[in-house]
Amino acid sequence: MPKFIKRALKWLLGLFILGVVLLVIFILSLDTILRVMVQKNIRAQTGMEAEIGKFHLGLLEPVVTIKNLKLHNPVDFGGTPFLVIPEIHVEYDRAALAANQIHITLLRFNLGELDIVRNAAGKTNLFELGLALPNKAALNRETLNKSKSLDELKQRTGMNFQGVDELRVSFGTAKYIDLADSKNNREQNIGIENTLVKNVKTPADLAGLVLFVALRSDDFFTTLVGPVGLK
Repeated sequence: MPKFIKRALKWLLGLFILGVVLLVIFILSLDTILRVMVQKNIRAQTGMEAEIGKFHLGLLEPVVTIKNLKLHNPVDFGGTPFLVIPEIHVEYDRAALAANQIHITLLRFNLGELDIVRNAAGKTNLFELGLALPNKAALNRETLNKSKSLDELKQRTGMNFQGVDELRVSFGTAKYIDLADSKNNREQNIGIENTLVKNVKTPADLAGLVLFVALRSDDFFTTLVGPVGLK
C-alpha cells in the first residue's frame, strides 16, 4: 500500500477517534450545559435567580429530571428564597412531542418550601407574579380560566396540551415573611407526600388537589388574605 494512502488512513483514523472523544465529552457535559441554559432562561422569564443542583435529559428514554431547584425573589423582595423544589421528574410521550403535542405520562413534583414574602412597600411576591393562593375561592377562578390558561400555553410554546396521565405531588412547608415587621412571620407544615392525581387535562382537574392543600394548610393561606394580609 502506498505511503500516502497509509498516511491518509492514519489521519482519518485520528480524526475519527477525535470525533468520538468530542462526542463523548459533549454527551457527558450535556446535562451541565442544559442546566446552565435552564437557569438563564428562568432568570430571563421571571427575573428571579435560579439554582439547579442537577439536570438530566434522557437521550435514550423520554425523561427529564431536575433536582434541588431553588428560585430566589427579586431584590425588592429582599432576595429571599421563593421556591425550594427538591425534585421535578417528567416522563413524556416522545411521539406526541414530535407532533407538537404535550402528553406527559408521569409528572412527579416535590415542592419542599414556598415562601410568601411581603416587602416594605406592602407588595406580595405571589401577587406580583400573578399567582393565586390555594384556597376554596380560587377553585372557581381556576375553572373559569381553564381555556385561557391552555390558550396562553399554546401561544408560548406552539404546542397543544394533551394532559398528564399521572401527577404525583408532595408539599413540605409554607412560610410567610413580612420584611416590614418580623412579628407577622409564620410557618405552616403542609405535609403532603406523593399525592396522586390522574388524567389532568385542564386546571379544573386540579380542584381536588387545591382543596386538599387548603385543608392541610389549616387556614394558613386564608388568614393571609385581608387588610393586613396579602396585597
